[in-house]
Amino acid sequence: MTGTVLYELDGHVATITYNRPDALNAINGEMRRDLNEAFGRFRDEEDAWVAIVTGAGKAFCAGADLRDGGGSAGEFPGTFWEKPTQNSFESGWEIFKPVIAAVNGHCLGYGLTLVTWCDFVIASETAQFGFPEARLGVPTIVGAIRLPQRINWQYAMEVLLTGERIDAARAHEIGLAGWVVPPGALMDEARTLAARLMAGAPLAQRAIKEMAVRAEQLPMLEAIRFGETMRKVVAATDDAREGMQAAAQRRPPQWRAK
Repeated sequence: MTGTVLYELDGHVATITYNRPDALNAINGEMRRDLNEAFGRFRDEEDAWVAIVTGAGKAFCAGADLRDGGGSAGEFPGTFWEKPTQNSFESGWEIFKPVIAAVNGHCLGYGLTLVTWCDFVIASETAQFGFPEARLGVPTIVGAIRLPQRINWQYAMEVLLTGERIDAARAHEIGLAGWVVPPGALMDEARTLAARLMAGAPLAQRAIKEMAVRAEQLPMLEAIRFGETMRKVVAATDDAREGMQAAAQRRPPQWRAK
């Protein structure tokens, strides 16, 4: 990473920080490459169990950098026709570890697209959310796929089709943000949630999240079949044995993600 994105591992919690504060953390090609590397590191690093994503300065992420936006959506070989179907934001990010968005200011365009991918959203009282693309004459695609899966259809269409921004209180009201906190408490709240998540077995959590993600595209019978297979795989891990022993001995389990 070149510095446009910061990655810090503290215990089992990785903090990924958009780090172009002078540009309100707008994404250019360099930052896109750094984001891909940061999330790839989080996915692959065995000691990283939970991630917190936030922004340096007064913004979370203001979307694509319109002045320096080359490669902001990712770079892929070939012409349009040869590129893989999943070739835009977060291509290849198949991550089933828990991810918390700590939204500290403007969260627009690509910034909000990322938030719709996260499992938890904690918003500062100063946060603002929006997809401005419709007002720029272009569509948001991944945002249009994800947002109606996260919140009520009418509220999703309001955000997507008007291009207007909503504040943190409205984001909480429509279910986009789970918590709204004072600006100074944002990262403490995110770390507190991360600590709560680490009370659960990491591999079991990943199986649960993968089940929740994949079940949206599976018929019920196939979803149950897949889930029961996942249950057998996780039941054979060291952590599953530790969980049962800890429960029998009435002590806190010591997870190892193995």
